[in-house]
Amino acid sequence: MIKSILKTSIIILLCSVSFLAKAQIGFDYAQYEVGFAAGINQASSADVQTLTTTPSIHLNFTYNQSPYVNYIFDVEVGRLKGGGPNTTTQRQFENHFSAYSFRVQVQAGEIIDYSQSSIANAFKNLYLSSGLGLINNNVVVRTDDVLLLDKGLVLPGEPKKNEIFIPVRLGYEFKLFNSYNQPAVKIDLGYQYNFIMGDELDGYIAGKHNDAYSQFNIGFKFAIGGVTSYRKQIHY
Repeated sequence: MIKSILKTSIIILLCSVSFLAKAQIGFDYAQYEVGFAAGINQASSADVQTLTTTPSIHLNFTYNQSPYVNYIFDVEVGRLKGGGPNTTTQRQFENHFSAYSFRVQVQAGEIIDYSQSSIANAFKNLYLSSGLGLINNNVVVRTDDVLLLDKGLVLPGEPKKNEIFIPVRLGYEFKLFNSYNQPAVKIDLGYQYNFIMGDELDGYIAGKHNDAYSQFNIGFKFAIGGVTSYRKQIHY
């Protein structure tokens, strides 16, 4: 009887120690997030002489493999605009576009030890991201090149065209923690450059280079569940 009680006590003690060890090793975070963002855009490589800053809005869903490795699906709606009647060519365009992209995002915290340095801790949320996307062009304004019209020529181009693009993004994520020291809300500041695999973002096919557009974004992400643990402490 005493041996049985002693054996049971040892088993309970070992299980308790194992549970406490696991609780101390693991640092929790949510695997799933939803978010929204606002941005300002510019067609930084287009076939017009002047460029205009225009707005966009974003909705996104994030799967966090870790607090610092993130897979992001983003839906964007916005405008791109450039050119005008006061330029020599008088080319002018306005694109009411929608875009869909998938990006892999790696933050510095995944690869550096930030536990012993306040500077490293400050840089742990700096990230680099890239992936693949599809942009749906809808050029609602497109004027002809007057210099070419004088020669009886018109630049080719389609007002509605789907094109593949490669987003490259650099940014910083401010993490706000709940009472359990889990990242609950994130403020995301980023600069993104989108390389278009085509030349019809502005409705014109001209020049030697494909089109591109850049944007500055500010967004908010909210944890929605799938709590799991990470090997390193997240909050310092």
